[in-house]
Amino acid sequence: MSAGVERVVKEAAKATFSNPRESVFMGRFALAAAKATKKRKESEKDGLHVPPFLIASITSSCNLHCAGCYSRANHATVDRQPVEQLTGEEWLRIFKEAEDLGISFILLAGGEPMLRRDIIESAGKIPNIVFPIFTNGTFVDERYFALLDKCRNLIPVVSIEGDREETDSRRGDGIYDRSIANMEEFNARGLVYGVSVTVTKENMHNVVSDGFIESLASRGCKAVFYIEFVPVTEEAKSLAPDDDDRQFMKDSIGRLRGGRDDIMFISFPGDEKSSGGCLAAGRGFFHINSHGGAEPCPFSAYSDINVKDTSLKEALGSGLFSALRDGHVLEEDHAGGCVLFEKKDQVEAIMGSLKAGK
Repeated sequence: MSAGVERVVKEAAKATFSNPRESVFMGRFALAAAKATKKRKESEKDGLHVPPFLIASITSSCNLHCAGCYSRANHATVDRQPVEQLTGEEWLRIFKEAEDLGISFILLAGGEPMLRRDIIESAGKIPNIVFPIFTNGTFVDERYFALLDKCRNLIPVVSIEGDREETDSRRGDGIYDRSIANMEEFNARGLVYGVSVTVTKENMHNVVSDGFIESLASRGCKAVFYIEFVPVTEEAKSLAPDDDDRQFMKDSIGRLRGGRDDIMFISFPGDEKSSGGCLAAGRGFFHINSHGGAEPCPFSAYSDINVKDTSLKEALGSGLFSALRDGHVLEEDHAGGCVLFEKKDQVEAIMGSLKAGK
């Protein structure tokens, strides 16, 4: 994973080479990332494995109803802002603990994360961590443009599903045009941004096509995150990529990486076999939900510890995380893109054992 961080930093530096302000930031961040890697290696000697990535769902609220949304299907996302979510002060503490542990990247998700401006402003105060903000883009305004310009460690990642028809059919009428307008404004202001694509059987050929990538590059996009669709209902299973589709995506992303250095291409979950299995539960990343629960992954909404009551360090050693890692569940073969979602019966059995042992 340390090599993976170095690759991400190197590719980001290439992609932002023509942007002077961003190049200066990336140079400073490269030094910070190297120090963070050293911290993680020291922790490893003491028996604590610290992953370089954290996914933070900072809100349970969202204004859109995207087709097949795993978060709404798991009842983790709602229309209104729940009152029992972590406060801005609690998230700031978590971010500082993450910095102390050597975590280099915190992906801000939701719900719609830009509904929590206070938390994003707090993230901007920690320049040694890069915070990609996975957003539907509907709340981007002048204040956000100013904040992103001031805090270069905040990287907006706009969700788009391909062309107008593909995006609007999943996210709602007008979302594609709003996303494109945001991209063009980011580019005009010299702000680095990326896009996130949920890969399904319906859009996978389009979203790796030269035409689609060139349309993003012409608008200044510097990163593309390919997120494999995980079905959470029986009706959505037909959209999920199969083994042949995943091989197609792997080959296509390899071709894109070899063909251009102005955009960074990231695949999730990507090729698990090359990393010895799924990287959830702290192997490579873990998830904190909006209420503070430490979960293996956003697709596996189970938790036996809450960071409201304990530290991030203690959460990494939770009974659930340890059982998943030591029991080799993460390394098992599976048909779908998410081993924990497919083997949720095993995860639930572990949770039952942990509760019984208390």
